[in-house]
Amino acid sequence: MERVRCDWANSNELDKVYHDEEWGQPVHDDQKLFEYLLLESMQAGLSWSTILKKRETLTEAYDQFDYKKIAEYTEDKKEKLLQNPGIIRNKLKVAAAVTNAVQFMEIQKEFGSFDQYIWAFVDHKPLVNHWSSVKEVPASTELSDQISKDLKRRGFKFLGTTTIYAFMQAMGLVDDHLVHCFRRIEK
Repeated sequence: MERVRCDWANSNELDKVYHDEEWGQPVHDDQKLFEYLLLESMQAGLSWSTILKKRETLTEAYDQFDYKKIAEYTEDKKEKLLQNPGIIRNKLKVAAAVTNAVQFMEIQKEFGSFDQYIWAFVDHKPLVNHWSSVKEVPASTELSDQISKDLKRRGFKFLGTTTIYAFMQAMGLVDDHLVHCFRRIEK
């Protein structure tokens, strides 16, 4: 019997695997949270499928999303990234990855971990929505506005409210699996 998924996850195998194994599952590991933050910032203006297709190359190019290494990228390293056809070659997004890595570590210093910072926005419990259709799912919310504004105030780049809402969905801060989705039913 075929699993019933969220509507967006049925277009290709990468989307299915990402939906079934990752999307919406609560993440508390800072390394993984940074990975999602970087990937979502790269996705701005592009389709998520594009990012999934480039994920392996992005992982390799960005040192397995090691924010400590990324924070120290030189101009030469950023230029090398911009020559890599396997990644998103946007100069501003590459620069933002470095800036965001630095700011990520600042949040860790202030809060003990990025996990503590981000989950405090929802009192450390996922917000569970009850959408019947993908058309009901918002692109952003007051909470994503709030988080985006706070991150921008802290110096983060390419993390507008829509990008932050997608990040919230990916890392499980909000559960937007549709009510008929097998991932919702399993919980």
